[in-house]
Amino acid sequence: MAEPTHGTSGRLLDTPIHPATRIGHVHLKVADLDRAIHFYHDILGFAVTQRYGRQAAFLSAGGYHHHIGLNTWESLGGSPPARGTTGLYHLAILYPTRADLADALLRLIRAGISLDGASDHGVSEALYLRDPDENGVELYWDKPQESWPLTSDGGLSMYTKPLDLESLLAAKRQD
Repeated sequence: MAEPTHGTSGRLLDTPIHPATRIGHVHLKVADLDRAIHFYHDILGFAVTQRYGRQAAFLSAGGYHHHIGLNTWESLGGSPPARGTTGLYHLAILYPTRADLADALLRLIRAGISLDGASDHGVSEALYLRDPDENGVELYWDKPQESWPLTSDGGLSMYTKPLDLESLLAAKRQD
């Protein structure tokens, strides 16, 4: 059998992945299912689409079967992984508009959930926080592509600047 060949990039195939390919869902191990459902359903607003007793649940937005899976199969009563270990850095939840991101911020404020950070990345605006199991969560919206910052040679020029939360909340008031 012939050995697979690598292109100059080290990829086995020269054909890129189909551009319509998306990440469909994230499945998280949690210590307390009810606590996790409270966060993702009651605070962030995802719908519970299916629940498997006290062990697992699926949640979604917009009628999809599930964007977030939660389970306690191996993690009931467990603790988060220690800092400095490998694993999930954060899951990112994309909101369709700036006003929708502002609505998410209002939900967090009302629930008393603090942010780890809030950034303007040029291409997007993002809120960073932790779920009850210390998983990193990014809530963001993408700015219109025509406004994305570019380098002089046309490449993408993302950055990280502080996000003006008052300006973000004003977007909700204008909605």
